[in-house]
Amino acid sequence: MADNKLSIEEMAIFCKKKGLVYPSGEIYGGLSGFFDFGPNCVEIRNNIKKEWWRFHVQEREDIVGIDGSIITNPKIWQASGHVASFTDVYVKCRKCKKPNKIDKSEIGKARCECSGEYEVIGDLNLMFKTNVGPVEGSTAYLRPETAQLIFADFKLVAENSRLKLPFGIAQIGKAFRNEISPRDFLFRTREFEMMEIEYFVHPKNINKCPFLKQVLNHKMNILSAELQKKHKKPVKMTMKQALDKKIIKTEWHAYWLATEHKWFVNLGAKPDNFRIRQHTKQELSHYALDTWDLEYNFPFGWKELEGIANRTDFDLQQHIKHSKKDLSIFDQETNKKIVPHVVAEPSLGVGRAFLVFMFDAYNDDKKRGNIVLKLDPKLAPVKAGIFPLISKPELIKIARGIYNELKKTYNLNYDKSGSIGRRYARSDEIGTPFCITVDFDSLKDKSVTIRDRDTTKQARIKIADLKDILRKLIDKEIRFSDI
Repeated sequence: MADNKLSIEEMAIFCKKKGLVYPSGEIYGGLSGFFDFGPNCVEIRNNIKKEWWRFHVQEREDIVGIDGSIITNPKIWQASGHVASFTDVYVKCRKCKKPNKIDKSEIGKARCECSGEYEVIGDLNLMFKTNVGPVEGSTAYLRPETAQLIFADFKLVAENSRLKLPFGIAQIGKAFRNEISPRDFLFRTREFEMMEIEYFVHPKNINKCPFLKQVLNHKMNILSAELQKKHKKPVKMTMKQALDKKIIKTEWHAYWLATEHKWFVNLGAKPDNFRIRQHTKQELSHYALDTWDLEYNFPFGWKELEGIANRTDFDLQQHIKHSKKDLSIFDQETNKKIVPHVVAEPSLGVGRAFLVFMFDAYNDDKKRGNIVLKLDPKLAPVKAGIFPLISKPELIKIARGIYNELKKTYNLNYDKSGSIGRRYARSDEIGTPFCITVDFDSLKDKSVTIRDRDTTKQARIKIADLKDILRKLIDKEIRFSDI
């Protein structure tokens, strides 16, 4: 990365050292592709999911959420095509014997990182199988994605929520894929969590987005299929320019690509570390009219962060065909039943989002002599550290009182051990945006010192005002310099 030399291996070491991410079952040697999340990582991940849900569901009138089952009727996966074709080409290096996966188009061309030739072992279905009930042979699957339960429940959700097109159905949940070669820490794992939306529109309105004005002037680095064909670099342009030049085919795709980019940037990610890349004809899924990936410049290259596909009506039609059930909805304008199109499917992994925010927040501050994790306050695992300057009963009493009051609203850290400088450093390293110190002056003026993580600047505020000021700082209603 241009401004961050940290490798994915170094990030994994940092995350383990700070109690964020552990290899699952490490005392027994671990298991490739599975990870456990420590106390602070749980908070960060929960904050990521909370902010995603707030932005995509709670603050909108056109999107509702569901929570589908991890194990469901296996006929769903037959209808979706996963049983027959959710496969990777399993290969093994003839030289170093390392297993890997490649695309079918790469057979005979791809080489191992050791330069050895690959031997094709065969196709491997990536779904985990399980048995339901006491009878052997009752095969079911751990879901490989969250989308299909949205399609299966589509009509019930639409009717129960009294939704009118255009509308979306969102879901956050676990998915499982038996990856041949898990790699790059949390980037490719066998168990992961997804945040996903299926956005439905009338077939006649696949290029009519009522929200388009919100993003027309939003600029992004764009790598179209045509630019890839000509081996050219991405071009930075506005969504309006991309639509006018017909680089992006539909208004809806432009809207969702820009909206997802803005979500990351508004939570502290660096805008130029992103680009959008269009799938070429060779990689385009059979069901997709057009697919774009929001990509991030990871230390190991530009990789998919979030896929946004136009799935048309493929999935609903497949479930209509296989279930023999009517999944159409009534259109009041035309007085006809219609099967909506999924004009966009923003699909994002929580683990990959976590990596993005970690890489863009990580700062090796040479002046301070420690790592400063500059996470957005909304994502920070601990919102504030509460410190008595020294372990004196009168200071501890005030500090504990502040802690007990604020912990009803925020996740806090009470710390009285070590020097105040060391406590600041520990807070910086886990991303705590504010530290509140009780000193001897607090006994007289009923005030405390609040410290800003990013600038190390300090301000004196009344204890009575602390809760309100902390809220405004976290919600960005005020800046630290405004105190």
